[in-house]
This record gives sequence, structure tokens and C-alpha cells, in this order.
Amino acid sequence: MTENKENQQKNVSENQEEIDLSKRHFIKTAGMTTGGIVGGVLLGSFISKPFKTEKYEPASKDEHSHHGSGSNNTFTEAMQFFTRSEDLMTLAAATEIIFPEDENGPGAIGLGVPYYIDKQLASPWGKNTDDYRKRPFRAGETPLNRGDIMLSGLRKLNEVSQDAHDDIFDSLEENAQIEILQSFEAGEVEMNLVSSASFFALLRQLTLEGCYADPLYGGNKDMEGWRMKEFPGAYMSYTDVVEAEEFVKKEPMSLSDHM
Repeated sequence: MTENKENQQKNVSENQEEIDLSKRHFIKTAGMTTGGIVGGVLLGSFISKPFKTEKYEPASKDEHSHHGSGSNNTFTEAMQFFTRSEDLMTLAAATEIIFPEDENGPGAIGLGVPYYIDKQLASPWGKNTDDYRKRPFRAGETPLNRGDIMLSGLRKLNEVSQDAHDDIFDSLEENAQIEILQSFEAGEVEMNLVSSASFFALLRQLTLEGCYADPLYGGNKDMEGWRMKEFPGAYMSYTDVVEAEEFVKKEPMSLSDHM
């Protein structure tokens, strides 16, 4: 992080620092059992509804040229698996907690992660089509497919939220959402046919995939996830710059740009 960004962070209010510390603690502990925290991503603001955040404003096309997977391709933002908007809104709120928006760039909602997950669950992968599904199941296995696990977990999130706070998960304040997700990650919530820890692990896996997968698959909107990590994307060759004496920073390219 540049010196300028470090100075900006030092000027935040004490209240915001407390919120950030709580969020940072959650994401660090969440990474202990599911593979570590996201590199290069700091913690950001509260979630705005629906599916919009306010702090981050993506650069315009005049500031950097977008390739074929630009923001105009909003045809991907439609429900294919989910049939209830409440389920998708709950999913969006949970993914934003796992990968929040901050001064470095958009969070899960801004990157289109909820729709990425929706598409994966609507695919044969979401139905575990290629997996062996015959009984008996071994310890830790479940008869539920990935789509069933996600639906069961999201609706359990709302059930727990209603019991604890008399409101649905999407409407809770951020700290309350973090607390509930922590209980799921720790396996403390009773669910039918699958553990809450397994649901959380699947949710986190899909969230990170949606942030960094090629935009061809519906997430990583405008390739902003790649820009935050300075990843060039799907270049087939670097022969044009391999002999350059100075570092060459390339604008990200999606697989769809080769079509």
C-alpha cells in the first residue's frame, strides 16, 4: 500500500477503527479453517441495498479502457438458480461481509459475486452431476447437493437472525451479521443433513471465486478484482514485452476478449 493510503487510514475515526478491527478479526479467523484471508484486501463499509455500495466508484472508461467484459454486460445479472429474491439478498449480504468494499476497490456485491454464485449453482456443478451420489455416505458427507446446501444455509441464516434480532440477515447491522457468520463457521448452528461449517466453507469458496474468476463466468465485474491484485488476466502470450527493460503493466484481459 502506498504511503498516501497509509496516511488516509490513520485519519479514520475511532468508531470506524473499532468496526474495522471487528471485521478484520472475523475475516482472519474465517481463514483459519478455510484457507487463509484474501491477500491485498482491507476492510470497508456497511452494505448498501440493493447490491450497491457507496464508497467505491470504479474508474470511468476514459480513465482506463475496459475490454469485452465491461460494465455494459449486465445481461449476466439475472437469477438462474434462485427463485426468491430474499435468498439472493441474503447471499449478497453474506458475501459482502466476507469480501467487503474498501478504498482499494469494490466488494463482493460490486464485483457481481451473488450472480456468479447463482450461475454456478444453476449449472451441473451445483447439482453435483459428476459426483458419486449413492449411499451409504461416509462421516462428514451429505446427501445434499451444493445448491441444496446453499439454500438451506441461507434460509438458516435468516432463521437465526430472526431468533436473535427479530429481523432478516440482510437487514441487520454489520457487527450482528459478522457474529452470526462466525457461529456458522464454528459449526455452532444446527442444520439438517449438513453442518453449518460446511455451508460456510462453500459460501466462502464461492465468494472468492466470484471475486477473482474470469468475468466470462459472471463475477469479477469489469475485471476490478484483477485490477486490485494487478493481475493481467488471460493473455495468451507476453512476447511483445518479454524483452522490455522496464516493468510493463498490462490492462487486464478476459477470455471473452479472445472471441
